[in-house]
Amino acid sequence: MLYYLFNYLDQQFDVPGAGMFKFISFRASVAAILSLLISLFIGKRIINFLKAKQIGESIRVLGPESHFSKKGTPTMGGIIILVSILIPTLLMAKVANIYVILMVVATIWMGAIGLADDYIKVFMKNKQGLRSKFKVMGQVGLGLLIAGILYWHPDTADISMKTNVPFYKKGFDYGSILELGNFAWLVYLPIIIFIVTAVTNAVNLTDGIDGLAAGTTAIVGGGLGILAYMSGNFKLAEYLNILYIPNSGETVIFLSSVVGACIGFLWYNTFPAQVFMGDTGSLALGGAIAAVAIIIKMELMLPILCGVYFVESLSVILQVSYFKYTKKKYGEGRRIFKMSPIHHHFELSGIPEPKIVTRFWIITVLLVIITIVLLKIR
Repeated sequence: MLYYLFNYLDQQFDVPGAGMFKFISFRASVAAILSLLISLFIGKRIINFLKAKQIGESIRVLGPESHFSKKGTPTMGGIIILVSILIPTLLMAKVANIYVILMVVATIWMGAIGLADDYIKVFMKNKQGLRSKFKVMGQVGLGLLIAGILYWHPDTADISMKTNVPFYKKGFDYGSILELGNFAWLVYLPIIIFIVTAVTNAVNLTDGIDGLAAGTTAIVGGGLGILAYMSGNFKLAEYLNILYIPNSGETVIFLSSVVGACIGFLWYNTFPAQVFMGDTGSLALGGAIAAVAIIIKMELMLPILCGVYFVESLSVILQVSYFKYTKKKYGEGRRIFKMSPIHHHFELSGIPEPKIVTRFWIITVLLVIITIVLLKIR
């Protein structure tokens, strides 16, 4: 909103400094600072409110014993993240931009599903939370929305079926998979739905120890921000041989807000955590990351960029599959890991929680760098 105000002041009254709002780099920097300050300012107040209402985390009986001491820690802290993302985005971005609308909707959509899940766990004392089928319905609905808009909207239809892939300069066209012509959306929609579902679930699984999901997402958001800036700049996109996405520069403002919000949340969420983000935060962040990656055509780079999320999800899939297989074959279920997701395996192996988190952050930084380098090695 401020973009339109200062653009008007610059054009009509030539107000000194108003022209700065034309630059994405300036607005992104302000958005990051604003989101960080907002999360710090409202964080303590929301935590106190959650404590007053006794909105505390219930710990799984089957979880690590070290987590039992965390029982009662305020949860639903994802509200802090949501507010800290949305306010700077709406203030600093071009809100009429279709990509901004999509990112905001994706974040609120998944945040609302997460809020419902947390509400059932906390207030209805149901540790299972929202039933899985309703979560999946929400994820599929969001995937359909994102894919449908990108495929049929006049501002995005021309490039909707194209995406970037590692080691390949010309990019990849989803329509070439089965050569369906006007029916290429039959391939595109299921792929986007799968990506949205996979990423949101992966971030949700990663949110298991203090500071892991927030810190990892801040790093991933920063990496995506670099990729988004390059994708929205014609010269940089041409130099790197990646797809140029017109008007996608506004995604940088949104991602700056995500990074600032996550860093601000870490002020209260690092070990020992004063608040947990809950599904309200983890699903919202998953929706945000998935939406941006799809918009800037980097969704096929996510297994590398979001490698920590990927490994967390894979560890759960392997653990459950192997347990079911061995139970059927031997009559007794066996496990690959001491506990899944894999961060719990390391906890039970005697590694302190802060050390696990810091190492996962370092790995994420390395994966972000590798992803950016791969864009040039083509």
